[in-house]
Amino acid sequence: MWNYEKRLQFPVNIKEPNAKLAQVIMSQYGGPDGEMGASMRYLSQRYATPYREVSGLLTDIGTEELAHLEMVAAIVHQLTRNLSMEEIEKCGFAPYYTDHTIGIWPQAAGGVPFNACEFQSKGDVITDLFEDMAADGTPL
Repeated sequence: MWNYEKRLQFPVNIKEPNAKLAQVIMSQYGGPDGEMGASMRYLSQRYATPYREVSGLLTDIGTEELAHLEMVAAIVHQLTRNLSMEEIEKCGFAPYYTDHTIGIWPQAAGGVPFNACEFQSKGDVITDLFEDMAADGTPL
């Protein structure tokens, strides 16, 4: 179904670790409007459409969101690599570090873990598209 090219869609090359910034960006990975929810949203909603072309488009978008998920994970990884214990404690990264060390784990910036409640799939194409636009921050 997918052809995975073993490279990031856009290169990520962060030189300096920054635990505080990683905590904020982590929400884009697994937060309420993050890439994980976006990919699941589109890949789930595609089954409700009666049109093959629209289903294919939603599959394409969901796949694109998976590429974004990979880039955000690379950003968080590079921001947290080689952190000292002093930096971890000073930046408030200790609670995350206690549970996951520097592993990438989907959660919102406030520490709430990702779950399927982060996205909706109602089975009604129009309702689903409105939900998609709202999650993307697109004005209705």
